[in-house]
Amino acid sequence: MAYVLGATSRANLKGVHPDLVRVVERAISISKIDFKVIEGVRSRGRMMENYGKGRTAAQLAAKGIPAKYARPAVAKVTWLADPFSSKHGIQKSGYGEAVDCLIAPYDWKEGPGWRLMYEAFIEAGRIEKVRVRWGRDWDEDGKIGEKGETDGPHFELVR
Repeated sequence: MAYVLGATSRANLKGVHPDLVRVVERAISISKIDFKVIEGVRSRGRMMENYGKGRTAAQLAAKGIPAKYARPAVAKVTWLADPFSSKHGIQKSGYGEAVDCLIAPYDWKEGPGWRLMYEAFIEAGRIEKVRVRWGRDWDEDGKIGEKGETDGPHFELVR
């Protein structure tokens, strides 16, 4: 069964680099599991919201982020030293260079489906001649999560 991107996924690819869009489109067409794009380009405000998760107002102040974004009781979702260096933000290319995807049934539970989505993305990158990296394998060594890599929904261009 060949899967296709739905309207929401297509809308969430707006502003994403065309190379990565091609990889996403190819990945869904060859994937053994359905997935959707839940986020592409992030606004500056969204990056501050994400950076605030798991951090105090004082930690945010050190990065120039307003205290209103502090959510110390919530699980941390980003480990970036610079809260605005996310590839979800607009890059020098003029595009966002990252997407977050969820596998059907569209929840955050990790299981064998994550590996299937990863395999589809890596194969799609090979076919399209576009290097992509997965958030569960930042060092691209094929050893999933061995260094605490936990961002299963995340795929990004490697430049």
